[in-house]
Amino acid sequence: MLDSLLKAGADATVVEAPPYIAGQWGGDGPTATRTGPYLRRVVSRTTLATREEVSRALAYARSSARAVARLAPAARADILDRASRAASAHREELARLLALELGKPVKDGRGEIDRVADTFAVCASEARHIGGENLPVAGWARGIGNTALTYRAPAGVALAITPFNAPANLLAHKLGASFAAGNTTIVKAPPQAPAATAAIVALLLESGLPPQAVQLLHGGAEVGGPLCAADEVAVISFTGSAETGRAVARAAGAKRLVLELGGNAATIVCEDADIAQAAKECARTGYSNSGQSCISVQRVYVHSSRYEAFLDAFAAAVDTLKVGDPLDPATDVGSMVDDDAAERVVSWSAEAAASGARVLRGGTRDGATAAPTIVAGPPESASVVVHEVFGALVAVLPYDDFDAVIDACNASRYGLQAGLFTRDMGRIITAWRELQTGALIAGGSSNYRLDHVPFGGVKDSGFGRETPRSMIDDYTVVKTLMLRGLSVWGDASTVDEGTGA
Repeated sequence: MLDSLLKAGADATVVEAPPYIAGQWGGDGPTATRTGPYLRRVVSRTTLATREEVSRALAYARSSARAVARLAPAARADILDRASRAASAHREELARLLALELGKPVKDGRGEIDRVADTFAVCASEARHIGGENLPVAGWARGIGNTALTYRAPAGVALAITPFNAPANLLAHKLGASFAAGNTTIVKAPPQAPAATAAIVALLLESGLPPQAVQLLHGGAEVGGPLCAADEVAVISFTGSAETGRAVARAAGAKRLVLELGGNAATIVCEDADIAQAAKECARTGYSNSGQSCISVQRVYVHSSRYEAFLDAFAAAVDTLKVGDPLDPATDVGSMVDDDAAERVVSWSAEAAASGARVLRGGTRDGATAAPTIVAGPPESASVVVHEVFGALVAVLPYDDFDAVIDACNASRYGLQAGLFTRDMGRIITAWRELQTGALIAGGSSNYRLDHVPFGGVKDSGFGRETPRSMIDDYTVVKTLMLRGLSVWGDASTVDEGTGA
């Protein structure tokens, strides 16, 4: 299956991306096509899951959970290591699939597949370290004479609902960590990236992943809703919008949840910052993947004394970005996921301009390709400040007081990551403490992530941390063994002085 997916992508023919249910590729539901947002033609086709197939997938997952859990951690790790090497080997073909389906520049696609390889390798390492504890029960009088042990057992059936903006790497996080923990996983693919998702699943299967360990379903809320509500599912990992995340939580009920939701990331540029470096970094990370990242630079707050200098340097850096064909290795900014997403950038920049902001660059689109847009000085009530743009737009605002700019950053209902450019360690510590975000990137913009470091937010950005080690905690349950009357700690309450020497 992997070869056919990759070959079709390379030959520029329509890529057939079937579901994978109960150990078999293919389905009986209606077909759905994906039109490439830049190419403006059908690039992939899949089969949507029927209600009966959802039920069959759930039944198969329930019956497969025990077999997957019995696979030794070392065996799981070996499979994930092979998958890591396979991802690197197929880097170019996988990046091309991302470009076809999403308009993501191949240079960004290559970076995503590099991260897939790293993520699988990290998951393999974490699988080798899953263990437990010998608890200090004899430290209290009622525990004397007993031993208590724990280990982390697989939760059983995991549901992974992945987004379109990084469908390969975020699937690697969810599915890789779930398998490392010993679970079977049902994957609900994003409708915009069926082929890229199927390719990662096929890559894992060809690397030795047992058929019982994964299933892949295509569809929208009519598929995701029943899966979230199903009693067979023990844990759900979802990445997407805050609104959809709330719907997932309502449907899930009393299940374990890892929700990585929206963002409205702010970056602060202080008066002591290297303006040229800050401008270049914000331009590079504000428009990568056309700004379609939950930690993309959206709001840049610059000290008033350096505001105009930053705007000049930032605009000059944005002017160097090449916009166009995502299949061209030189392209920096491709298309957005669809025309509606690009129109959001255009309409929100126009709204800000009507309220007194200056649109220094962009504010236009060609189909689904939004020109990199700079909005200078929008009011705090503007959509580009209040809401998540999730597009090729950066708003730049002046500030005078550091405490006040912290408050401005925190005014957002989101709290995923923030960036800070300053040489002042006191400000770094203050921002780390006071910003209502899951992480602070000091010396860089908000848009930076290492896949083995905890990642997640607060407020409407969700909860839980999506990195292999943290996710394995969510994908496992602690099981305790109490040995009554058997103690490795010693079972005497006092020393018998008559027997001492």
